[in-house]
Amino acid sequence: MFIYLNALFVGLLVLSNILGVKLFSVGDYMLPAAAVVYVVTYLITDVISEVYGKDLARKTVQAGFFTQVIALVFIFVAIELPAAPIFGMQEEFASILGGSFRVMLASLVAYVISQNLDVTIFHRLKEKHGEKRLWLRNNLSTMSSQLVDTTIFISIAFAGTVPTSVLLTMIATQYVFKLLVAIVDTPIVYALVKWARNNHKHELLYNSKVETKAI
Repeated sequence: MFIYLNALFVGLLVLSNILGVKLFSVGDYMLPAAAVVYVVTYLITDVISEVYGKDLARKTVQAGFFTQVIALVFIFVAIELPAAPIFGMQEEFASILGGSFRVMLASLVAYVISQNLDVTIFHRLKEKHGEKRLWLRNNLSTMSSQLVDTTIFISIAFAGTVPTSVLLTMIATQYVFKLLVAIVDTPIVYALVKWARNNHKHELLYNSKVETKAI
């Protein structure tokens, strides 16, 4: 189960960096498309933290950082490769993924700070409450870290490309959106934690039986 959660976490991170180039509007408010995907990664780290512990949660964060760096390198290489004569979309390709290059840099800075903050707050609350009040540590850790993440990410990714007033509106709008998602996803966190714990118990039991037979 941990492997699947880890793979999903890393995959969503890379996907969010690509989608982050697009801005969409909800009424008078604008959001990067990455907001729809990226916020889910905090849900996953909270589940990993709750079931598998702080160390594996931090390793998941490190794996995500490493993967994003590798993706950044390959995107740069892909843009710089000479386009074939029949490929008539080099400018569009470079424009979209080139924008993604800046988004990825912004994401890396925001990611390292906010994800580690999320894990730290989550486990400090868990040390205080044990396995009780999962809803509190899930929401409080996500709300705190997302404020940091949103401010850093939007500032780096879009500074100079939109007016300052729009930039501030984007930060406020995206943060409110993430707060709502954090509240709505609480039942999902409980369901995933229950599922992961049951799966983890079965894995431990299976490994114990295998070790006993080996002896």
